[in-house]
Amino acid sequence: MLTYRERGRRGDEHRPAPWVRTRLRSARAVAALTAVLAFVTVLTVTALPRATDRGANSALAAFAQDRGVKATSLHLTARPRPDTPAAELDSARDRLVGQITGDLPLTRDGEHRGTRALTDRAMLNDGYDRPGGMAPQLHLLYLQGLAGHATLTDGAWPGPAAPGEPLPIAVSRRAADTIGLRVGDTVDSGPAARARIVGLYRADDPHDRYWQELPCPERACLKTLDGGGVRWETAGFAAGDSRPALLAWGGGGEDFWRLPVDPHALRADRLAALRSGVASYLAGPGAVRAAEATGRPDLTISTLLPEVLAEATARHRATAPLAAIGPAGAASVAAVVLCLAAALAADRRTAELRLLQARGGSRAGILLRLLGESAVTVLPAAGAATALALVLLPTPRWTAAVLAAVAATLLAVLALPVRAAALLSRPRGAGGPPEATRGSGRRRAVGELLVLAVTGAAVAEVRRRGAAPPASGPDPLLVTAPLLVALSGGLLLARIQPPVVGRLAALARRGRGPIAFLGLARSARDSGGRHRPAVLPALALLLAVTTAGFGATLLDSVDGARLRAARTAVGGDAAVLVPQDAPLPESFVTAADALPGVRASTGVRIERQTYLLGSGRLAVQVTLVVVEPRAYAEIARTVGTGAFDPALLADPAVLADVAPSDVPVPALVSPGLAGQLTPGPQRLRTPGGELLATVVGTTPATPALPEAVREFVVVPVGAAAARLPELARPDNWFAVGDIDGDLLRPLFAARGLADASGLAGLLREEAREVSEEPGGIPDGYLVRTARETAAALAADPLQHSTVRLFRSAAVAGVAFALLAVLLTVLRASPDRAAVLARLRTMGLRPREGLALIVAETVPQTLAAVAGGAVVAAGAVALLGPAFDLSLLVGAPVGDRLVPRVLPVLLPTAGVALLVCAAVVLEAAVSGRRQIATELRAGDRR
Repeated sequence: MLTYRERGRRGDEHRPAPWVRTRLRSARAVAALTAVLAFVTVLTVTALPRATDRGANSALAAFAQDRGVKATSLHLTARPRPDTPAAELDSARDRLVGQITGDLPLTRDGEHRGTRALTDRAMLNDGYDRPGGMAPQLHLLYLQGLAGHATLTDGAWPGPAAPGEPLPIAVSRRAADTIGLRVGDTVDSGPAARARIVGLYRADDPHDRYWQELPCPERACLKTLDGGGVRWETAGFAAGDSRPALLAWGGGGEDFWRLPVDPHALRADRLAALRSGVASYLAGPGAVRAAEATGRPDLTISTLLPEVLAEATARHRATAPLAAIGPAGAASVAAVVLCLAAALAADRRTAELRLLQARGGSRAGILLRLLGESAVTVLPAAGAATALALVLLPTPRWTAAVLAAVAATLLAVLALPVRAAALLSRPRGAGGPPEATRGSGRRRAVGELLVLAVTGAAVAEVRRRGAAPPASGPDPLLVTAPLLVALSGGLLLARIQPPVVGRLAALARRGRGPIAFLGLARSARDSGGRHRPAVLPALALLLAVTTAGFGATLLDSVDGARLRAARTAVGGDAAVLVPQDAPLPESFVTAADALPGVRASTGVRIERQTYLLGSGRLAVQVTLVVVEPRAYAEIARTVGTGAFDPALLADPAVLADVAPSDVPVPALVSPGLAGQLTPGPQRLRTPGGELLATVVGTTPATPALPEAVREFVVVPVGAAAARLPELARPDNWFAVGDIDGDLLRPLFAARGLADASGLAGLLREEAREVSEEPGGIPDGYLVRTARETAAALAADPLQHSTVRLFRSAAVAGVAFALLAVLLTVLRASPDRAAVLARLRTMGLRPREGLALIVAETVPQTLAAVAGGAVVAAGAVALLGPAFDLSLLVGAPVGDRLVPRVLPVLLPTAGVALLVCAAVVLEAAVSGRRQIATELRAGDRR
């Protein structure tokens, strides 16, 4: 007889093993695959919001950095206090930084402060260079930290000014060499304004942000005066202890501080708060607190930050839909894959679950055990994926990423129990009673109709109002509308595909072999052998293809509109523009016409000081454009601006063989000017004389004047030059074709710039100094190509970041869609292998077996991919009017988003080839092994 202790020990030995542990041990491969799927899905949906934030923040930082320190700084000025030391400027700066840092992120890079003289004075000394007969001008300042940004080359740094002595100053070595300044010179600027040059310095980095906005601190600048004439200007710097003498020299002055905002600390999600903070310091509580902190009631704050942040907000809003559509599409496909995996797992375990229920297991108990299985498998993988995404993609904002991870984790955990609950709630037997089947079908139809109704309402609302008003985030309706269209397309495809494929199977039955018929017949049925729509696999492909096609169409439309906008802005594919008093040499025009890739080119003369004279009314100022008709007509046709028939501008004097002076020249005029003309020839007065013109037509625009601000007249160069010879000298050159700017620019630098000496040479060298044109081309001379202009418009870091994010999300969506197809194929492979094994015993050859697999799986895939292409084109047609391409292009355009074949066809074909290759590979690799197993063991199900 067993003792009580022995009976208790024996009872412990026979205690049932825990369900979850036993189940996971018995299906380790399935558990591992489920964990991997959860890990990849949660990692993807967590990483996408983080990548979006990082891209937007880095793009905003680059955008602000490109605007320069002047546009991204707070500029503060106040009346100086001569009785206070220069160190008071430093303490005031510290108090200002402490006050402002709580509202705006500041940086020391580009910061400066000091005191500037109110009046600039001429340097009247004899012997100083006077290029236009004007004495050079001196700007005098005290600048804190000068010695830390410059190197002394001669003399010494300025010290305190002695009473009654000239003010000690330092000037740049380059300015001294240009103007003729020397150490020890006493600069005479008037009876009570004298300064002595005690040192010369060289700027350590002339392009340092520290020097920006200061008046010629590191060289002498040649300034052209409004009333005519030129003069040299430069800056001199005094010591901090000489501020009273500095103010006396300039007849007063002002203290100034420049506090730059740190571009790298700006966040795209806080643009509204940044704008509010800046506004507070311009006219609000911030300005009051700053004045109190410095003890300067007259403190004035100015900045260009409101315009910069407004532009950044507009660009962020323009790219927000594209930045959100890609990740939303990828997340939707990932959700479909999780649901599909759960559905396939539950269908595979249907017999097991039914058996448990038949042996007395409650539905709640079974579902709790399934929930435990999912939690043990999914939660560790999801936690690791979330942590990995947060570590690999650091960004200040984490809420959206964590919420996305939680949502994906909950879906992964609950998908299997919910699917099992739906299976266990169905009546037992083959499909249940007809009434139950009809009720389920009605419920499904009602749900699908509801989805269609919601999609229609969303599309109608988006088309009615366009994009939502400015807000802190992307328009949710504009983002979800394409996904709703794809969802509706998936439901319709699931309804249409089985009967269509079944009809094709009936037609294939009349053929010779059984392969096509058997494959299509099996393709028209679900895994249970019923004519039921299979929604999830088709929906995954539809979402992936629709998202990729929609985004590709948007990007292609932006690229096309950008090139057209660049052509319009340039006036062709290439253009050279020079000042009117410096016409293009004929040698350059001839050489440029012969450049490789030039299809049509012409020199153009633009006379802006032209007046249309008429009796009984005032003269109207117009712009006269003198062109070669045939080449210019080809340029206008290519650009799409003001196309005309060149025969209209044929010279009637040549045709009639009469003197040119007796016949007016033909002219095309702008429509606004045509309404002001009196009958008969028109008199045009140019700086070189008068020209008679006969209006032969109107044109709304002309390539040479992309942004015409006044009415214009276009005349042929041959007829015009015969009357006024100076009109034959072009000051512009336009061309269309595949023109390389790297060839055009050196040619212009070599032949287009005539040698200049004296004052003209000085002006050209000064223009080179301040020019932003590459290749040593002076300021005021422009060499542009449409290709480079389009690249400049596209050189927006926010657009680059958005495009990269969208493409990454599209790739992720396609990968998940491919996984959905593979899951479906793998789930059906045992049943397919059994069928093939039976057919093999009837004489089916291995090659025919592979053909049967392809005939069964490929039609579903191709139908889903083709449906995605159709849905993508439909989404573009339905939602295109809501997208404003101007901000994405970078210039005002009238283009709208319209369906395009190639952008939709390329991703569709790529997805189709990829999926079909994966299906065929799976059939070739695993199908043969499973068929051999079936032939050896028979049908064991």
